[in-house]
Amino acid sequence: MTSRMHTPHTTCPSCHEEVFLDELVGGRCPLCGYSLDEDDGTCSEYEETLERSDLGWMIFQFFVFKRFCNEGANPLHVMQVISRYEELLQSDPADAEKMRITLEVPMRRWERLLPKRCSKCGRIFISGGKAMISGDLSSPEYPREYTCPAC
Repeated sequence: MTSRMHTPHTTCPSCHEEVFLDELVGGRCPLCGYSLDEDDGTCSEYEETLERSDLGWMIFQFFVFKRFCNEGANPLHVMQVISRYEELLQSDPADAEKMRITLEVPMRRWERLLPKRCSKCGRIFISGGKAMISGDLSSPEYPREYTCPAC
């Protein structure tokens, strides 16, 4: 462990705690959020943003992301679904509850071996094709649908 004795530090005038200058977050104290700019010498109170950066929204995003990634969905597509949901929620909350999602996921081992019915044309196929999960974001279950290689 290295000693931080010679690292530049200061005392925050707001919370009166020792703060190392390399730990500042955007020029603000990481403990209380007060600005520690040497330019003006004054501390201004941290401005809270009213965007969707609160803890509840971050937890929701984490669990939605984790659920779909555990199914095997592409993380980029999952983040696009989450951002689209956030946009719908801000514009019209009623539409956000009914938002339909469709994500492509890899087939499991046993799914590759069993015959499947195509959700588009109704044909039965064994090899190839794609697996998709779809449904409402508010529903607890997402049924798997399969499409044949021809579709």
